[in-house]
Amino acid sequence: MENVRKKAKELLEAKTVNVVIGYGEGSDNLTRPVFIRKPELTSQLIYDERCVQNLAFFLMKHEVKHMGKAAIIAPLPVMRSILQVTSECQLKEENIVVLGVDEKANLIEFNNFADVEKYIASVTLDIPTKEKDAMAKIEAMSTEERWAYWTNELSRCVKCYACRSACPMCYCLRCQVEANQPQWIIPEATPMGNMEWHLMRAMHLAGRCVNCGECARACPLSIPINLLTYKTVNTVKDNFGVMAGTSHSMESVLSSYKVDDKETFIR
Repeated sequence: MENVRKKAKELLEAKTVNVVIGYGEGSDNLTRPVFIRKPELTSQLIYDERCVQNLAFFLMKHEVKHMGKAAIIAPLPVMRSILQVTSECQLKEENIVVLGVDEKANLIEFNNFADVEKYIASVTLDIPTKEKDAMAKIEAMSTEERWAYWTNELSRCVKCYACRSACPMCYCLRCQVEANQPQWIIPEATPMGNMEWHLMRAMHLAGRCVNCGECARACPLSIPINLLTYKTVNTVKDNFGVMAGTSHSMESVLSSYKVDDKETFIR
């Protein structure tokens, strides 16, 4: 971690960047995002197993963009998120310095996004074992059992939209759930309204989810909503051979068409 702090300090001292976005100590043994703008404050930066928040979320914020060029402490999910939103024209490479970190908090230096892509291509991109086992259990259920499972889980949703607020891919200034002319989604927390919201969100993340799990961590009711988007990750990978967050110039899966696209998923 010391190499990360040293690099962050160098970037600020040289005025290469205006802010370093990273992790700092919070309360109750939790971490919090920090925005370091002075070289002498880089000692506040930490990185350990508690640092799981997807900091890429902040790069799309109006206030952060207006701070100027940013360096960001980036474990694998953050790297992938940055490439994905850049491919969607939400970020520009020249405005970001990616300070990659591995699981042992070692600095991975990147000169450009092409270097980030090479690194991501060299590691295994997979859904965590715990979630993979949970998905296998659900997929082993009958159609009726799966419907009952998700109806029960999603009935607990109070539509606080914490999942949307935590997701780097949910950057729309106005979400479809807030549109009322016409009104597409029932605004109340009802069984049907909840199902509509979560299925719509999962579809909007198809081919875009980098399986960081931020949505499930943000949910105050611990609903495993990340399993819905993880399912789309597998479907897109199996049918189109695409993994989100592997290129900063990739095309959108749901808005691109190729004559040799499989249609086996249509039932």
